[in-house]
Amino acid sequence: MSSKKDNSTNLKKYKSRRELNLGIFLFAIVFVYLIVTVIMYFTGDSISAYEVRRGSIVRDNSYTGLIIREETAVSAEAGGYVSYYQNENTKVKAGANIYALSQEKLDTESTAADSAAGQSLNTEVQSGITYQIQNFNENYNANDFSSVYSLKNEISTSLQDAFSTTRMDQLDAAIAASGLDVTSYPALRDGIVAFTVDGYESLTTDTFTADNFDRSAYEITALADQMKIAAGDPVYRLITSENWHVLVQMDRETAEELRHDGITSIKVRIDKDSETLWADFSIIEKEGDFYGCLSFDNSMIRYAEDRYLNIELILEDETGLKIPRSAVVEKKFYVIPQEYLTSGGSSSSDSVLVQQSDGNAELHDVTIYDASEEGEVCINMDTLSEGDVLIKPESSETYTIGKIKTLTGVYNINKGYAVFKKVSILCENDEYYIVQEGEAYGLYNYDHIVQNGAGVSQDDVVFQ
Repeated sequence: MSSKKDNSTNLKKYKSRRELNLGIFLFAIVFVYLIVTVIMYFTGDSISAYEVRRGSIVRDNSYTGLIIREETAVSAEAGGYVSYYQNENTKVKAGANIYALSQEKLDTESTAADSAAGQSLNTEVQSGITYQIQNFNENYNANDFSSVYSLKNEISTSLQDAFSTTRMDQLDAAIAASGLDVTSYPALRDGIVAFTVDGYESLTTDTFTADNFDRSAYEITALADQMKIAAGDPVYRLITSENWHVLVQMDRETAEELRHDGITSIKVRIDKDSETLWADFSIIEKEGDFYGCLSFDNSMIRYAEDRYLNIELILEDETGLKIPRSAVVEKKFYVIPQEYLTSGGSSSSDSVLVQQSDGNAELHDVTIYDASEEGEVCINMDTLSEGDVLIKPESSETYTIGKIKTLTGVYNINKGYAVFKKVSILCENDEYYIVQEGEAYGLYNYDHIVQNGAGVSQDDVVFQ
């Protein structure tokens, strides 16, 4: 009986020992780890992540500009009813008929109707317009809507050229049918014909005044077919050069800033058709006021009917990776010649040979954060000290660590811990930087970074 009791007691002890198995012990460790992690998450500093995306920053100033061209308001040589040979904004050669004067109105409507009944575009013009539309469709970019206005202007020019000959034929037919004494007047020089006048045709960049920017008193006169005019009245406007200027009123601070920056050319966006142009730029100081002078040598015909244009001066327009200013920090690194790098150590990462006091060399792993075209690299400071002597691989040459460089960067947290990545800032505003994309040792689109870099250090584990 005693033997049976002993066996029973031993069996119970054996079963008790088996219940305390390794699985329960590991589960307890994991459970404690999770509890500690949760406590650290709620009691530690909260770190916000920011996903890097491509973006742009545009810094621009908007103005209403005064247009100055080389133009003349041509006066009628006699009185009567005016009939025009040319369309609005048509290029003409010297000697080409511009208008005709008669003592009675000419019946141009009937001749126009007769001509229109059998009128059609010739094959060459149709093919040209078809090609313009096809080219527009193939190259259309939704982000560049101004190309729609460009297409419109190109087609309008083609149609005006096609119908200009028809218009002259119609007027000649109306003159012949009228039996009236009609006198035709040619252009005295090459240029572009316009049928609006406003009294500002003689303005230059030397003669304008601040009053010319006051639009409340501005008046424009439109000239039309069969309009009765007197001798000496304006009959058309002739623009004689592709060179034109837009003057904008500026405050002293902006003018001085642009002058100090040495800006001689500037990108301009015109609100009327969203067209973007480059202009030569200069500052004019007159009677204590400051004016920006934008000088162009093309596209004048698009704005031949305008005296004022709403424009934007695009002072900065950079595209790259957009990051918050709060993410950017500065960090110091040792600078060494790249030729002192080797491989080996505890991993496949870059390493350097550090000379010891006994003359032997010891391998230290390093991380590269930047490299220059001069053959220098920036490495971390945590495994080395100032004054350490590096040995060049397979050589007796040495380099003493001492040169330090400060890099601007952010903390990348793609792997769950903070890794410094340098950034090259292209431009900025009050909240964001635009930085270079795809740099070696830099950032890429969709990277995740710490939104507030000031409270983070290298290799910190980040709880997002």
